[in-house]
Amino acid sequence: MQAAKDFHEECDSIAEILRDFSETDFTRETLFKQWTISDIIKHLHLWNIAAHLSLTDTDAFQSLAVKVMTAMAAGATHQSLQNEYFSGTSDLQLYQDWRTFYPDMATEFAQADPEKRIKWMGPDMSVQSCIIARQMEHWAHAQAIFDVLGLERQNTDRLKNVAHIGVTTYSWSFKVRGLTPPLPKPYVRLTAPSGAIWEWNDPQEGNRVEGLAEDFCQVVTQCRNIGDTQIKTIGATAKHWMDIAQCFAGGAEEPPAKGTRYRA
Repeated sequence: MQAAKDFHEECDSIAEILRDFSETDFTRETLFKQWTISDIIKHLHLWNIAAHLSLTDTDAFQSLAVKVMTAMAAGATHQSLQNEYFSGTSDLQLYQDWRTFYPDMATEFAQADPEKRIKWMGPDMSVQSCIIARQMEHWAHAQAIFDVLGLERQNTDRLKNVAHIGVTTYSWSFKVRGLTPPLPKPYVRLTAPSGAIWEWNDPQEGNRVEGLAEDFCQVVTQCRNIGDTQIKTIGATAKHWMDIAQCFAGGAEEPPAKGTRYRA
């Protein structure tokens, strides 16, 4: 399954920039909600564990899901949940645990039936959709790490998985805010890292989103305000979508304010 290979490579790109980090380096604060680099790795590792359990041990996954949902209903944050789950593990050890876990996880997903339905916190999803979602979350959260380190990210065309999630969650971006998604959906035309052109939905001159795939992905994952990208919208529907785009699950989240997320 190509999606599992893409996930593996996405993780590798993050591991490479962190491989010589000291314990202190992981405490560096990013521009993502004041999360540290360690907070981000904890988040990625915890939900990798959850996805792996969903594939391999449904009962264990259900137990974890109940614990997480109960805690969050009582006011727990992602950070408090992560800190409790990994209590007693140093930041450096946590990185090593994440680093050794994801290759085996990728292998197991690659060997599974991509259409098999597995449990998640919301609706069930296919094995392939699950591993693509894990790639999306790694790509999105890692942007804050690349940014705080002042690194220019070198994307590849595996980014198409993230862009596709961004396009297919068009309706979700409205529904999570209690809004009716306007139709027709905008035409999306993106330039891939390779220079290829990616297109979704019916071509429409007056209802479209155009630009670099990286910029589009940064907007739909809320890594950047659209005003800090070169994404071009034509028409009220396209503009409204890009102003509130949210390709991830959970409650409605506001995109970062213009100028607040950037590469150091």
